[in-house]
Amino acid sequence: MRDIFEEIFLNEPLDPMKSAQRSMRSLLRKRFYEKSTAGKAENGAYSVLLDGKPVRTPSRNLLAAPAQALAEAISAEWQAQGEHIDPASMPLTRLSNSIIDGVAVNRKDVAAEVEKYLGSDLVCYRAGQPEGLVARQGELWDPVLKFAHEKLGALFLVTKTITYLDQPPGAIASAAAAIPHDIWRLGAVSTITTLTGSALLALAVSERFMDGEAAWKASQADEDWQFEKWGEDEEALARQVRRHAEMQAAVTVLALTA
Repeated sequence: MRDIFEEIFLNEPLDPMKSAQRSMRSLLRKRFYEKSTAGKAENGAYSVLLDGKPVRTPSRNLLAAPAQALAEAISAEWQAQGEHIDPASMPLTRLSNSIIDGVAVNRKDVAAEVEKYLGSDLVCYRAGQPEGLVARQGELWDPVLKFAHEKLGALFLVTKTITYLDQPPGAIASAAAAIPHDIWRLGAVSTITTLTGSALLALAVSERFMDGEAAWKASQADEDWQFEKWGEDEEALARQVRRHAEMQAAVTVLALTA
């Protein structure tokens, strides 16, 4: 059990697709446990147990979640592993590692990075043409701006150019006030922000204005349009699938820490 996360997760390839392309399966660690469960930890959290033994993150922190349902969801990833343990198939575990080892000790910096996205949010930069894409962006993104205005008190500006648009400081401040302080929810919001390019989409999910799938669809408006017009690119599609799984992990954290 010693150094399990260092061996399995710390040195994993940054891109799971590249791992697959380089036939990395032979380097994956064989499954060494029979059963993964979740159990109550001493600090009131719920830890992931492999054959009854708690495991630790790459920084040697206890792999534990604040809610039993979340710990069970993490544990389910471990239980679902086959002959080998494949980190690429465990987005919730990877996110948990990041939250426990990273967000917990860099809370202010993570929140500041989310706030930075508000200054150049995806939903504020629109296409001028073609009409179909313009209409799709409006359909998917206008409700998000309405949410920001009506629920967060933040009125953001929209542009149809690629030139940087200065947003009103008051709008950024009002939206930033909704960034979670809890490390688990903050980590999830940060992940969604990075994946979608939109802090407003992340906050819309966090505030239960829209579900994760709707937010994901909104974030993929441009890419899906390109797929429909020019056909699917295998590499781009694989990347989209991987990022979607990461998005679902973040949404799971938000749903189970409400």
